[in-house]
Amino acid sequence: MTKQINIKKGLNINLQGAAAKERATASYTPLYAVSPIDFHGLLPKVVVKEGDPVKAGTPLVIDKKFPEINFVSPVSGVVKSIVRGEKRKLLHVVVAADTKTEYVTFPKRNPLEMTGAEVKEALATAGLWPFIKRRPYDLVANPDAKPKSIFVQGFDSAPLAPDYAFVLKGHAAEIQTGLDALTRLTEGQVYVCLPAENAAPELEKAQHVEFVRLKGPHPAGNVGVAINHVDPVNKGETVWTVNALDLVFFGRLFNQGIVDLTRLVALAGPAVYQPAYYSCKPGIALSALVEGNVHKEIPLRYINGNPLSGERVEKNGFLGFYNSQVTVLHEGSDVHELLGWVMPRLNMFSNSRTYFSFLIDKLMPKRQYDADTRVLGGERALIMSGEYDKVFPMDILPERLVRACIVKDLEDMEALGIYEVAPEDFALCEYVCTSKIEVQKVVREALDLLKAENGED
Repeated sequence: MTKQINIKKGLNINLQGAAAKERATASYTPLYAVSPIDFHGLLPKVVVKEGDPVKAGTPLVIDKKFPEINFVSPVSGVVKSIVRGEKRKLLHVVVAADTKTEYVTFPKRNPLEMTGAEVKEALATAGLWPFIKRRPYDLVANPDAKPKSIFVQGFDSAPLAPDYAFVLKGHAAEIQTGLDALTRLTEGQVYVCLPAENAAPELEKAQHVEFVRLKGPHPAGNVGVAINHVDPVNKGETVWTVNALDLVFFGRLFNQGIVDLTRLVALAGPAVYQPAYYSCKPGIALSALVEGNVHKEIPLRYINGNPLSGERVEKNGFLGFYNSQVTVLHEGSDVHELLGWVMPRLNMFSNSRTYFSFLIDKLMPKRQYDADTRVLGGERALIMSGEYDKVFPMDILPERLVRACIVKDLEDMEALGIYEVAPEDFALCEYVCTSKIEVQKVVREALDLLKAENGED
């Protein structure tokens, strides 16, 4: 069965530097890291010491709230350092990798012959459970909860996002096994969200699931849009979400008995000389991907993820646990304009008619921009009416919800649908916001406050 969703609200931002469908080789690096900051809401406890030998799949960190959930090493080697920040906050567990990866072995099993509890235990023990997230709150799923449905994100519509058809090519067996495992975790339906055109064949051929086809501009690829239209989340209900790219890891666990986190990562952005896909593992040193392939003559911003909702990271940082995209943009701090506010700006994208570039875009709709990260203004205590609604395709009043989040009105937040949203759903609202409000941060803080007030784990 297939559901069709057509959305009109949204915005496609055409940036230069999309990754070419070519495989590139990352520079050698011995350093990999598991970073608890990738898992919002985690109360980490380190279970290894510096100098301990580890294999790929060896637990490095556990969650104090759910000690059965492991966060494992992506490679084999030796624990080089445990890096802490202010107030001894755990930042990274760094592993010096071997030249050849050795794996912890797990039983090979067919998920369809296992109970839901057995599948949960297998995923949690192998360190793959963190790939399952939940609505409400957009956190790692509570293994004790019973989701009414599970949504699989089968494409990404964000700027410069990886092509799922290219990344998933040849992984049909692992994907089907991963989906079979998900069907054991819920008594409801497993939905796979696909684009109206050019979907990954490996996902289109999947069995035991329902398909949701989405057509329209970004954020059509956000799983939150599908949840809102197909199975909205009310208070007391839970929906789990999984990225289709991560299903491959689930399949390798059950089919091969190992935790192999190798994936294709898109290195993209206007500041990249040769954007391409790199075969690597989460936690790899970012320098191994970007060294020698980015413009050094200008200040750069490195982003784990896409330009709208990704996390800023330093060049000496590490690839995030969830990220299949690294974006490099011109920082813009070296640009100084005299009377810049009155310039016609023919080469700068605008969603409104502020710049004359909108006239050129009408003639050349596929025109691409070399954007930088300048905000061009300061935050104002004002939300413009109708601004967010133009790019927010969910059956929610975004401006009223953001106002409720800012003033911490819990009852209003609940009534306006905060249980089914994640910060990424408001990325375009933040982009078009005339008042320069950090909308995603506002929503994230509101979700944390609501979770604490509800006393939920």
